Amino acid sequence: MIRAVVLDVGETLIRDDRGWAAWADWLSIPRHTLSALVGAVVAQGRDNAEALQLIRPGIDIAAERAAMEAAGVGEHLSESDLYPDVRPALAALRETGVHVVIAGNQTACAGALLRDLDLPVDGVATSGEWGIAKPDPRFFARVLDLAGTVPDETVYVGDHPANDTRPAKAAGLRTVHLRRGPWGYFWSGTPEAAAADWQVDSLHDLVRLAAT
Repeated sequence: MIRAVVLDVGETLIRDDRGWAAWADWLSIPRHTLSALVGAVVAQGRDNAEALQLIRPGIDIAAERAAMEAAGVGEHLSESDLYPDVRPALAALRETGVHVVIAGNQTACAGALLRDLDLPVDGVATSGEWGIAKPDPRFFARVLDLAGTVPDETVYVGDHPANDTRPAKAAGLRTVHLRRGPWGYFWSGTPEAAAADWQVDSLHDLVRLAAT
């Protein structure tokens, strides 16, 4: 029985367009260039933040984030950043009695911004708040604490096998690969994505899974 559904953030709940566009503008490079570099490093199995290192070797990302915030171009989230199915699907999941939690590799600021959106969820946490990031097994231990469930009653939903479904499965959770965003489409149909318990194209599909 599924008692909790835990969702990744980037390209699961929100589009990453705004964030990467802000970085491209800040570093004074074309947005397409940064998008292509992010895709290249991720396809190589590297962290997407390494794209920033290619543009400016030795960049201090935390310091640059602070400078962006001071300049008024820091992190921002609004309803328009959400995928259209997010709010109705999460509400429908809660109506089934499932505990719904958001937990992803995001900054502490992003955590606060997500809470400000007042989504129909039971909890929100980010790696920046915990000081532990995926794919570290300790991240998924914290996920279970937040959800208040045991691993085989908990489903983790994400678009990226290396950061989401693979480590979640290793921690004993059930997993859903979401075919959405660059990484969801890139990995779709591969053995890595197929290793998830389910593959879906929409968060609405989770409601059906939760009822099984």
